[in-house]
Amino acid sequence: MVDAIINQKDVFIEARTILERQYLEKLPVAAAASFNCYDRRHDSDCIQNTRVELLQEIKNWADGGDDRPIFWLRGLAGTGKSTIARTIAHYYHDRRRLAASFFFSRDIGGDVRHARKFFTSIAAQLANSSDSLGDHICDAIKRNGEIVNRAPQDQWRQLVLEPLLKRKNAAPQLSLVLVVDALDECENNEDIRTIVHLLSETRLLRKVRLRVLITSRPEISIRDGFARLPGTDHHDFVLHDISPSILNEDIRVFVEHNFNTIRQLHGYALNWPGVKSIRAIVEHAAGLFIWAATACRFIKNGGRFTEKRLSAILDGNVCTTAPDKSLDEIYLTVLENSIQADFDEEEEREHCSMLREVLGAIVILFSSLSISSLAKLVNVPGKDIDESFADLHAILDIPNDGDLPIRLHHPSFRDFLVNRKRCNDLRFWVNERKAHRLLADYCIDLMSMELKRDTCDLQEPGIIARDVSKQKIETDLPAALQYACQYWVQHLMRSDTQLEDYNKTHNFLLQHLLHWFEALSLIGKIADGVNKSPSLHSFVHDSRRFILYNRSIIEEAPIQTYFSALLFAPQRSLVRKQFEKEMPCWFKRLPEVQYEWGSLLQTLEGHSESVFAVVFSPDGKLVASASFDGTVKLWDVATGAVLQTLEEHTCSRMAFSLKGEPVGFASCDETVRLWNAITGVALQVLEGHTSYVNAVVFSPDGKLVASASGDGTVRLWDAATGAILQTLDGHSGMVKAVTFSLDGKLVASASSDGIVRLWDAKTGAALHMLEGHTSYVNAISFSPDGRLVASASGDGTVRLWDAATGSFLQTLKFHTSYVSAIAFSPHGKLAASVSGDGTVRLWDAAIGADPQRPKGHAAPVCAVVFSPDGNLVASASHDKRVIVWDVATGSALQTLQGHTAPVYAVVYSPDGKLVASGSRDRTVRIWDITTGVTLKTLKGHTGPIGAVAFSPDGKLVASGSQRVRLWDAATGAALHTLEGRIIPISAVVFSPDGMLVTSASGDERVRLWDVATGATLQMLDGHSGMVNAVTFSLDGKLVASASQDKTVRVWDAAAGVTMQTLKGHTGSIAANVCFSGVAPYLETDRGSLYMASSSSIAFASNTKLLSTVCVRGNWITQGHKKILWLPPDYRPLCSAFKGHLFVLGYQSGSVIFLEFNF
Repeated sequence: MVDAIINQKDVFIEARTILERQYLEKLPVAAAASFNCYDRRHDSDCIQNTRVELLQEIKNWADGGDDRPIFWLRGLAGTGKSTIARTIAHYYHDRRRLAASFFFSRDIGGDVRHARKFFTSIAAQLANSSDSLGDHICDAIKRNGEIVNRAPQDQWRQLVLEPLLKRKNAAPQLSLVLVVDALDECENNEDIRTIVHLLSETRLLRKVRLRVLITSRPEISIRDGFARLPGTDHHDFVLHDISPSILNEDIRVFVEHNFNTIRQLHGYALNWPGVKSIRAIVEHAAGLFIWAATACRFIKNGGRFTEKRLSAILDGNVCTTAPDKSLDEIYLTVLENSIQADFDEEEEREHCSMLREVLGAIVILFSSLSISSLAKLVNVPGKDIDESFADLHAILDIPNDGDLPIRLHHPSFRDFLVNRKRCNDLRFWVNERKAHRLLADYCIDLMSMELKRDTCDLQEPGIIARDVSKQKIETDLPAALQYACQYWVQHLMRSDTQLEDYNKTHNFLLQHLLHWFEALSLIGKIADGVNKSPSLHSFVHDSRRFILYNRSIIEEAPIQTYFSALLFAPQRSLVRKQFEKEMPCWFKRLPEVQYEWGSLLQTLEGHSESVFAVVFSPDGKLVASASFDGTVKLWDVATGAVLQTLEEHTCSRMAFSLKGEPVGFASCDETVRLWNAITGVALQVLEGHTSYVNAVVFSPDGKLVASASGDGTVRLWDAATGAILQTLDGHSGMVKAVTFSLDGKLVASASSDGIVRLWDAKTGAALHMLEGHTSYVNAISFSPDGRLVASASGDGTVRLWDAATGSFLQTLKFHTSYVSAIAFSPHGKLAASVSGDGTVRLWDAAIGADPQRPKGHAAPVCAVVFSPDGNLVASASHDKRVIVWDVATGSALQTLQGHTAPVYAVVYSPDGKLVASGSRDRTVRIWDITTGVTLKTLKGHTGPIGAVAFSPDGKLVASGSQRVRLWDAATGAALHTLEGRIIPISAVVFSPDGMLVTSASGDERVRLWDVATGATLQMLDGHSGMVNAVTFSLDGKLVASASQDKTVRVWDAAAGVTMQTLKGHTGSIAANVCFSGVAPYLETDRGSLYMASSSSIAFASNTKLLSTVCVRGNWITQGHKKILWLPPDYRPLCSAFKGHLFVLGYQSGSVIFLEFNF
């Protein structure tokens, strides 16, 4: 029994460990960050009896009573900082007191040249160091699954600081040590300052003492970061200020240690090379450990030329006042020694040229490569590189395994090689710009040879990139090719090359642009392709528009590059024209799309609820959006990628100061609160409004605050004192938005009264009243030059106005729901709008025109329906019109006008000669489609009409509002009102014999009525959501209904019982459903549904839903395979389907045709 309990406990612990491991695996980790990672396997610790006093001082700081949480060890290149950091990390790791280590390196590159995975890597190591800390870190990940995308301060505090604060039973004297090496190698200066600032918060810890050792060169960004900290927060140690006698003694011990190895390796006498030579080497080192290490490696690898190499070192000049010169001399000595004595002039020139080219590539790589990958990239045989590098082990870490990355022993060699003044032998000097240009060319050559369509042979267009195995990607996209795809643009940009039409770069883009996008998607780097694209005239401009518009789907499903991205590109897109042949052959009929790229640049999708606010950062590089899903997202304007997801109260409105810090919040408690975003200290509470505050904004000079309130006023406040300066009163409704012009002279306010008002900020006088919106105005924004005012409204539009005169300029309609916010970027070239449709749209403010669309309706399309012969389509719209379309040509044949409100329903008569339409104006109209004339207007409903149907013989019309009514189609006479609950009717259909009518309604029921008497025959219960569509089978014995509960139910019409329930939809079936003429299919507006049996008495319950072609969410699918992604602009409100032809109706008012040829 005891054993069983113990086993159960072990199983429980193991299960919990596995679960926690799964959470920790969500943390992105820089694999090469830790001091003992494989990439650093040859990096050594301090030699015994060297750095004794310094190492002891660091240990005393970490272990003793020093309250300063940070030890900053700074020194010049080559003074041994990384070796000291590694020694300390090793020391505390062995004693199980190392919290974590992160060694930055531009040489290794990848994730250790930047800070994107800094805090998550630290958290992952910390979790592995302690079970209790691991529990707290796992809890943090559980609470916030998006923490990996959050701001650095959130990651630091939630994943590191808070778990340390929560740790129980920690000994008061316990100190953990965090080692951060080579912080100056982090490529972003702002990230460096942030790291220094956040790490100083370790002073808040009490039970656990976390001591942070930071090493770096004394770069400005790091000095600036520490300058902002109190002196009590850090210990500052300057490595190169150590007494020369102590330093030289340490270098002597180091050299003696290495020469012991050389003696044993080559069989030299114990007194070789003599005290005098050792002393000379120490003197040459000039205090630089890297010089001594390079000299020892150079001599050690000399083979039979060891003595000669020693002499070359000793014969060099000694420069104790300029250590760099000593380092330059030894680097040059190593390079010159690689030239063999028996080389003739041509061989020497060829050797130096290849050496310069390959070394140049190594020192400018953005991520380290193996010799085999490097050889493939620069198109040089690996054997030639091996031979040329044989004498360069003193400066290069060359692994025996050709698949492991080659590295510099020290970053100072890079500094030397690219500096013409330091590398004064031009045979070896690397012109950095030319090296970048050459490497860009090599990248382009490799991609041109290797990239192709569907390079990983995925075959299916809907395959998601994350589902492709890493092994498959690495096989089909080897390391050299991945490097080329990811970094060729950066090399090109660093080369400062002037791009020209039809040069190598242009030709590559013409042939392989889409292949490149596909490859970037597979390796997870599509955002890099967007962000780093160069400016190459019109084609690259078009390419950039193409990738910006399609980034999200190419990133998710790479093969959609050739499907959705091409199919929905504008007709005149250069990318579309260039790669038109790449479109799949099974598109029989392409949708009619806009002609040119419009002003819309990107649609940013990611919020799960409506977006209510958006603002650009002052530098225009970021957009912040706030949503009712409780989050604020920060987006990269250049790429459209989500950078961070922040939690924010949905009642707040944000205001950014000119420094980019959010300091103002509008509150639901009738106040405006000002905060310092860095310290969290409350600055002011501005009181005076008598209703909740909708918006708050700072004047450009930061001296004024304007607030907009539900009390119908705008108030201007003194930001320093909190005093009310002006009350702007004039709106007849709540004021929803307020903003200043850039010069601070004007204030614009927007209200629920649908009006925008312009005010004089100094006097409070009303200047202009901007009228034109047909609904409330949610947001306003001045362009940076002050000439334009943009307003966003509940009518789904953005309007542009002349700020000086108040005159209307144009209307922009990009969204499918109300527009809640609008903002210009600081340079005025871009604007962003957000909407209740859940999207953020970026558009070109200079163009400002609506995207060109096929002609059609001027408002959202509510319904589309095929004629009985399939040759015509009728569409009904909010623009109060019905349009009859020719299916063959896609052209409009008739526009039926007469309704005085939106038209919600439309249907053809059985002979296809008439159309009946139902409207919000409470009438049904019967039209002659040949002449476009209204034949009858049927009046009697008391509410909007959402459903209409002809009887099979065309003599009757049924219409549904809150009740169902039957009419004589010829005379327009009312025959019956079918009594029932007063509830919206969504569909009405006659049985094939015309004797029954079935209706679908919002009360989740299907009803059957007797046409002759108007009596209720059956009430079919079973759905758990509104019933959208209903139909009879061809023999009238079955009824099928489609509901928002995501099911289709098949009923026995006579008995009123469910025969079959079809499940599997991911969304509701929106408009209609009918039995196919080819059993056993059900046709819906979303495609054909396959039933397991066509028998009316043998249906299996809960049959899994199968399908042919249908619309599911954002995709058109075939069976269970995704085949075509629908961009946000092409997701229909309604659709009809016949055979392989889709007709899609849109919020924009357009109707498009899309036909497949499977």
